[in-house]
Amino acid sequence: MRYAPPGLCVNDFAVLRDEDGTYSVLHLQGPWTAEFDHLRMETSFGRATSTDLVHWRPEGTVFGNGLPGRFDQQAVWTMHPFRHGDRMAMFYTGVSGLTPGGWPLQAVGLAYSERFDGTGWRRHATAPVAEADPRWYRTGERMGWRDPFVVPDDESDGWVMVVCAADAALPAETSGCVGLATSDDLEHWTVHPPLISPGDINELECPVLERLDDGSWLLLGSIGATRGFESWTAPRLRGPWTRRGPLGPTGAYAPRVIAAPDGSRVVLHTTPRRVGLTDCGERCRGMLAQPKLLVTPADAAPRLEWWPGLNSWLGEETCRPALHAVGDLGITGPVEVTVRTDTPDGGTPALVVGCDGKNLWVGGPDGTRLGETVLSEPAGTLRILTVGEYVEVYADGVFALTTLSYSGHPAPWTAVTEGRSRAVPVRPIRLPDPHRDDASAIWPGASHS
Repeated sequence: MRYAPPGLCVNDFAVLRDEDGTYSVLHLQGPWTAEFDHLRMETSFGRATSTDLVHWRPEGTVFGNGLPGRFDQQAVWTMHPFRHGDRMAMFYTGVSGLTPGGWPLQAVGLAYSERFDGTGWRRHATAPVAEADPRWYRTGERMGWRDPFVVPDDESDGWVMVVCAADAALPAETSGCVGLATSDDLEHWTVHPPLISPGDINELECPVLERLDDGSWLLLGSIGATRGFESWTAPRLRGPWTRRGPLGPTGAYAPRVIAAPDGSRVVLHTTPRRVGLTDCGERCRGMLAQPKLLVTPADAAPRLEWWPGLNSWLGEETCRPALHAVGDLGITGPVEVTVRTDTPDGGTPALVVGCDGKNLWVGGPDGTRLGETVLSEPAGTLRILTVGEYVEVYADGVFALTTLSYSGHPAPWTAVTEGRSRAVPVRPIRLPDPHRDDASAIWPGASHS
């Protein structure tokens, strides 16, 4: 249900699917730490494989820094690999060093592989293929030119690249934009003014373009300040783009869209952890979360829902305590659901999910708010998922809230409405790798820590 390589954490990633149906994820990898070092902690891409997008098998490192003196000598960041004719092309972010003010100097490079499984990469050249143009984008201090994503142009036989960039016409704090470049051959690129420049975003990271079934476009972008991601739609790639608002709640980051084994379109994303796996630890880079179903109505904003492909990992309903579980309940008014308690045999609530009309929240010991959101409409149903420290809440089927909690012990789930208590049956989750005991293992609960 969650993935990170042994002893490391996952940051941005990309997903491939081979002809035999095997998925490969390429991901940035680094140690568990709150203090992120731009130049030493993400210097390679890890790889893992799966047949179902849930159970991932570590496959080792497949790409690393360039040689001294090159544009990618210090770090390699977010990548986008895709099939191109009889080989694979991969665009990626290279970091050459830091500015005097300590800001990473970024550019976009290109590598090829004759294999389709995410391995065997060789660089196209020693120089980048696309760099920020100072006419439209910040360069040097507070620059951005990373996280490339490339798709066929819908207005020519060429290609379009979008990147996380910084609009030179705006203050640095609100300059986050989606940069644009075009190419006829993937190797020579012309930079254009921003595709999207909202004017109220500090960093618009990991942009993703997805062509929908009706020919229109969906763009997903991660918002640095909120640590969630939003969506935009457009009839054509060049726009006009309509902002659709948040798609993933705070804590869900760096989305990627992929076709699931059942043919549905799903979104995978990262989710954080806390240093030391304690409630007082600083948030840090984390793990790959389970897929969410991407729903794109023609007359409404996109949304994420529970993916039915996860149901095979759920056991039979029970009212017994379970650390990893999914529970559903209908609600007609304010409700509080106790999921964990401070002692193994019950006692004071340590993890509570509450909903009062449009207000949805998760609380920890002593009522501490761990996460909250305001729904567009009062919820009629809730689905709550816990996998170790991870908590997710779906309101009326839509992914609405996620947070972390390292407190408490598994307990029978209990819902309280207007002073009346009722049991909430749960379906225990079968973990793909329950015996892992390295730093990437699922948190085993307070009773084992």
